[in-house]
Amino acid sequence: MTVKPIFFFDCDNCLYSKNLNVNALMKKKIQEYFINIVGVSEDEVVQIQSKYYKEYGLSLRGLSKHHNVDPLHFDEHVDQALPLDGLITRDDALQHMLSTLNCKKWVFTNAYRPHALRCLTLLGIENEFDGLTYTNYLVPDFNCKPEPASYLRAMQDAGVTDSNLIYFVDDSAINIDAAQKLGWITVHVADDASKSNHGDYQIDDIHDLPKVLPELWDTIHHEMKPKKLSVAITTAA
Repeated sequence: MTVKPIFFFDCDNCLYSKNLNVNALMKKKIQEYFINIVGVSEDEVVQIQSKYYKEYGLSLRGLSKHHNVDPLHFDEHVDQALPLDGLITRDDALQHMLSTLNCKKWVFTNAYRPHALRCLTLLGIENEFDGLTYTNYLVPDFNCKPEPASYLRAMQDAGVTDSNLIYFVDDSAINIDAAQKLGWITVHVADDASKSNHGDYQIDDIHDLPKVLPELWDTIHHEMKPKKLSVAITTAA
């Protein structure tokens, strides 16, 4: 029996273009939360938000650890408050690329589940994945990329044990480096692929994946493609 490889996909600024500036909108919402809810001064907010992101992978983890912030309250006022409708739009080319990818497909994101599903639905690719590993805000002291525990959690969720069978694409160089240390085959969606030295492959845009890994789109093995399940009903934590 042939064991199929699995492809882990980051969501934000990876499945959709960084040029949409969703990251800038997110940072603004986070900084507003620091100021208006937590009480951090405007003079300190950029430094503290950046410090928490670098130390913990997510600003929210720093807020939870040091300011007793309720993650679900944060999610309501930040992620779910983002004006994504009309900004992230259906991507038929991406949907086709995913539908013809000949391996198991899994979303691996640092976002909470509602935000990830919202992005996938807006892109029109919510039915192209076998499952979703997200950062579970309901778990005390939750882990997230680039912590090794989060990668092992994704492997457990997806039912894969052999790192040599894992492909991973992410826009974060730190996340790519962490995955590469675990033996995953990595693709960095870089600001400028020609200048990135992170990962096994570097691309400028998610649509370029077949150019660096053409063997995964080999139609000769099309019959090996696993049955797709909607992530709306796949609830791996």
